Amino acid sequence: MIGLIFGDTDFPNKIIKTIKKRKIKYIIIDLSTSKKFKKDSKSYSFSIGQFGKIINILKENRCKKVLFAGKVNKPNFSKLKLDIKGIYYIPRIIKASKLGDAAILREIIKILAQNQIKTENSLKFNPELTLKKGNYSKIKPNNTDQLDIKKAIKTLNNLKEYNYSQAVVVRNKKVISIEGKGGTKKMLEKSKSKKFRNHGVLVKFPKKKQDLRVDLPTIGLNTLKQSKTAGLKGIVVKGKQNVFLDKDKCISFANKNKMFISVK
Repeated sequence: MIGLIFGDTDFPNKIIKTIKKRKIKYIIIDLSTSKKFKKDSKSYSFSIGQFGKIINILKENRCKKVLFAGKVNKPNFSKLKLDIKGIYYIPRIIKASKLGDAAILREIIKILAQNQIKTENSLKFNPELTLKKGNYSKIKPNNTDQLDIKKAIKTLNNLKEYNYSQAVVVRNKKVISIEGKGGTKKMLEKSKSKKFRNHGVLVKFPKKKQDLRVDLPTIGLNTLKQSKTAGLKGIVVKGKQNVFLDKDKCISFANKNKMFISVK
């Protein structure tokens, strides 16, 4: 039995499809904003502050392992529903939240470990959803693109240790936008250019010291379409440290629109 701690995005849907196909016993801890798994009879909906209920459900179902997938938004702590364990653990979560989303997840993993519950890699059941190093489109980055990619990677590497940003847009060796709390979509909306079309790159890498079992940078067809609308030429992710959804559709879209998909 495995506990699936799910948030938003389409990644959890891919996992649950594989889990059911392989007839693996599971329960879902639904932390999504829309409670998207409420129709599943094995799903339990909680707030992030109900640690007692979450841990009890996991132990009652003999779940010694959990898997995180999907985005879990930072909660409004003043409005959070708390149970007794939640009251005990929430100061640690609040303290971690000041260091960013990645720190919150790390703290939750520590709390689960203290309750003898191990966290598995998000890609445990779906290794096909990550890309190895290489170029996956007909178009390859040219010398100008490579300079933009180098600038983007250097920018991400220079961010503070607990910065929540996973992505940056660079065009003509100039940093156009760095991912904020609004996520990649809002960053790309800010990066639109009327002057430049098919110029610039989106680079999306894991955060510094990120626990690579959870919260990996996720790319999908919508990301490609948003990058195209922003006037970018390509997307770059880190090998084996990404979740790439709808891979075939993404490659097809990139080829049709003369964009590149590159993995470093």
